[in-house]
Amino acid sequence: MKKILKLIFVAFLVFAAAAACAPKETEDKTIENLIVVFVPSRDPGLILTQTEPLKQLLIDALATRGYTVNEVTIEVSTDYNAAGEALAAGTAHVGFLPGGTYALYSEDNVEVILAATRAGLNKDSENAKDWNDGKETLGDSTNQVTYYRSLIYAGPSAVGRAIAAKVNAGTALTWDDVNSATWCYSNSTTSSAGYVYPTMWLLDNFDKKLTDLTKPAITGSYSVIANNLATGLCDVGVGYADIRRDYKGQWTTDWGRTAEIWVETDVIGVTEGIFNDTISVGLENPEMSVGFKKALQEAFIEIAKTPAGAEAIKIYNHEGYKVVTDADYDGARRAQELVSGN
Repeated sequence: MKKILKLIFVAFLVFAAAAACAPKETEDKTIENLIVVFVPSRDPGLILTQTEPLKQLLIDALATRGYTVNEVTIEVSTDYNAAGEALAAGTAHVGFLPGGTYALYSEDNVEVILAATRAGLNKDSENAKDWNDGKETLGDSTNQVTYYRSLIYAGPSAVGRAIAAKVNAGTALTWDDVNSATWCYSNSTTSSAGYVYPTMWLLDNFDKKLTDLTKPAITGSYSVIANNLATGLCDVGVGYADIRRDYKGQWTTDWGRTAEIWVETDVIGVTEGIFNDTISVGLENPEMSVGFKKALQEAFIEIAKTPAGAEAIKIYNHEGYKVVTDADYDGARRAQELVSGN
């Protein structure tokens, strides 16, 4: 019996040693055709022309990271959802998706690896009062950020000034305060900064929506919103941060105000960050290993810093890229639920 046990033990050792010496499977670092899909937020022909240099830039950048890409194909999807579906189905490897589109497909084997960056602002506080120093909000190109905010503005009307005074005194606003105002917001209910995120701000602070406001709202473009604040047609308006930079000239020249927009308007509410466009990948693709995802992150960040790369991504107003996580787009998921009525 002891001899049998000894033979079994020896056989086990021999098997274990052989297994340890057997060659391990290694990642295939050759990609025959890397398919990159863009959404049609601009003319598809223009997108294809301007992003053409990305093909060789990607091939070269990935080669320095040990990956051989024989060909890069750039496509423009028929609509935003088609780009998400291509990643989910594995018919595309990389997709340039807006945050909302990513949120919609993030449970379908689509994963964000980067967010686009743009120049930030010298003000970015979540406290509304901090925006109201009477000084112009300035761009800060040295501070590349992955998100922007929507702001709720009080105009120069009597109601607007009363609401602003409470905020600047550090007094919490009530629903009666905001409901006493005539609001201006976007005529598009899918606009992140002009409708969706301001609605989320009302929900978070008062458990109400824009549609719960008593006074009839005035809807329109951002220029219409700014104009109506200037003329007093609305007391409160919403827009991206800081919309006042784009309309500071018209405020006094075209719309008849005698003081600067920075003096006559105040921020009374600040939304959470609205994260920028993503670079996402389709996990259905067998090539999409952890190592390859990291190589793609590094490649796109490097490419954006080159003159040719910066020119190629400028069509989407991207200035660079930073690594982000899926959790950064939780706000976009809430926004999707709000838009869809879930």
